[in-house]
Amino acid sequence: MSLKPIQEQVDEWIKSHGVRYFNELTNMAQLTEEVGEVARIIARRYGEQSEKESDKNKDLGEELADVIFVAVCLANQTGVDLEAAFQKKMDSKTKRDHDRHHNNPKLK
Repeated sequence: MSLKPIQEQVDEWIKSHGVRYFNELTNMAQLTEEVGEVARIIARRYGEQSEKESDKNKDLGEELADVIFVAVCLANQTGVDLEAAFQKKMDSKTKRDHDRHHNNPKLK
């Protein structure tokens, strides 16, 4: 699995369709906004809140993709290799959580 092509695709899109990356603070605000849109869909579609008619056509996949896009923008502009960072995180989680969830009576 490689995240490098995704980072390259986003970078190419910014270069050919955008003027430049928004600054890091703007992208952080945009990421927060996109996560909020995901939260709204989840809360209303799968949670206990009623779903407004205007929310029923919202595509959860598209909103999650927006989150990924902005996270990749932040990675690109700050020099983060997402593939290496993700692998490091998976290794860490595997070591830390290998037995943790199996031993959690709340999950059985």
